[in-house]
Amino acid sequence: MADKTLSFMRSLCMGNIVEEIIFPFPKIQESEKELLKTTFDSIGGWLQSKETEFKKWDKAGELPKEFLEEMKQMGMFSFVIPEEFGGLGLTSSGYSRTIQELCKYDGSVAITAGAHSSIGMRGLLLFGTDSQKQKYLSKLASGEMIAAFCLTESTAGSDAAGIKTKATRDGDSWILNGEKLWITNGGIADFFTVFAKTEGLEGQMTAFIVTRDLPGVSAGPHEDKMGLRASCTTTVNFDNVRLTQEHVLGEVGKGFKVAMKILNVGRTGLGGGSIGAMKKSIHLASQHAKSRQQFGKNISEFGLIQQKLGHMVVECYVSEAVVSMVAGLSDRGCEDYAVEAAISKVFATECLWRTIDEALQVAGGGGYMSEYPYERIMRDCRINRIFEGTNDILRLFIALTAMNDVGAQLKEVAHSIGNVLQDPIKGFGVLSEYARKRVSYATGFGKATLSQSHPTVKEQAEVFEDCTKQLASFVDKMLRKYGKNIVGHQFATRRLADVMIDLFALASVLSRVTAAIEEKGVEATKREREILQVFAGQVSRRVRSNFNKIDDNDDQQITSLALDAVEYEGYRWDTI
Repeated sequence: MADKTLSFMRSLCMGNIVEEIIFPFPKIQESEKELLKTTFDSIGGWLQSKETEFKKWDKAGELPKEFLEEMKQMGMFSFVIPEEFGGLGLTSSGYSRTIQELCKYDGSVAITAGAHSSIGMRGLLLFGTDSQKQKYLSKLASGEMIAAFCLTESTAGSDAAGIKTKATRDGDSWILNGEKLWITNGGIADFFTVFAKTEGLEGQMTAFIVTRDLPGVSAGPHEDKMGLRASCTTTVNFDNVRLTQEHVLGEVGKGFKVAMKILNVGRTGLGGGSIGAMKKSIHLASQHAKSRQQFGKNISEFGLIQQKLGHMVVECYVSEAVVSMVAGLSDRGCEDYAVEAAISKVFATECLWRTIDEALQVAGGGGYMSEYPYERIMRDCRINRIFEGTNDILRLFIALTAMNDVGAQLKEVAHSIGNVLQDPIKGFGVLSEYARKRVSYATGFGKATLSQSHPTVKEQAEVFEDCTKQLASFVDKMLRKYGKNIVGHQFATRRLADVMIDLFALASVLSRVTAAIEEKGVEATKREREILQVFAGQVSRRVRSNFNKIDDNDDQQITSLALDAVEYEGYRWDTI
């Protein structure tokens, strides 16, 4: 059993492969599988005949009140709420798989239910007091109250510290003022998890439970969006809203911790939704390729169409492995999986974007027409790389977390050098451990190994081991090159993040394929082993490329051109 305080990726960046974290591959329990099958049968019977309505609601930009009532009656707001409060009590794995199912039908429906459970009321489950849970959870499970997550503002998106909404103490109460922007479910929610600046020794931000019935709470008009048009997105305004201590969620001043924990736990929902949309896209594209004829052949016989479909399958399988792994970490009670959760969000949402783009390409001109669902899926999924943490900011978080860990070790080494004579046992111990790792990075002698993968995938396991060696060298070399200025070198940190993303994905697939072989045998898993072979080759090439670009790159030229575009506010060349 792995130490629940350890992070697989943070350990990997230090040159350690903690196999117990990723092996065995997490599975949904049989009892929950039966519940999910029953739930999915009900969902399918309810939603599969509504494709025409989904298109109509997308154009109108709103889900009808009658359909919202159907969602409540079907238990769409009860997924993660414990059974004692009338919910289904799904695990993170079960919840992620359920959002995946919803996304096969319609993105707006999935995000309405997902925003409620993933982030809207998740803070209540994680940080609420017993009295807060008794007061709200039953109403949230039934849909009597729909939840929304209120963090983003006009001046604060990824930079949560930039919020202007403020809660000021007034005796035993708080007075809340501010405006939140682009809030999913904002116009239909009665329960808001709100983050506001607070002054005092405790900290700079606090989370509050705010309900619509409080004087001073209001929502703006429905936003006209590119995608997810039928979901309700509005501003939410707070004008001198009086709150009591009973409205504080978690500890005063610890709002940033609350927000990050909610987003970490909730990312399996977004990942699951991405996988559902990928599976729908692959179904549509393969069905079209099988029936569409050109030059006397089905287009499924053409190599370039096969290449598209094959890569779509690889990316969907890998994404499912990554998201399932993170959900498993959450279900096992792991305490530190923020980096892995961020990786799952970045990886799955970008795989989805490539998948729907290629699916639309397979469909040709028809894919561009609103008669078919491709263009709506494309519009709906574009926001996934932006909300719940933009992929750009999450890449910085992923890379800088790794460098902070290694940098701390380097400081410890420097400190030990000065204390070797005073405390030789501790001093030499730290130095020898770091020296051992440095030799390992340089020579591969005594390198970290992956022993729990199945023998038939040894070649791909060795790719992972070799790339892990490069990762440790990557972090070490970047810190030595840039030092404390590394934060300002975002081209370099992106490359490190991409290596980390690839390696966690490869580790997840190795674990998944190993579990499949052990369950079904080698012959029955031929296709899954092919997926692993393809993906391991891709990872090996990308890691090598990123490592080579530490010193040999065009970063300065790209920066120069970007600054030129900013100065001239556009592209300044023409042919006339």
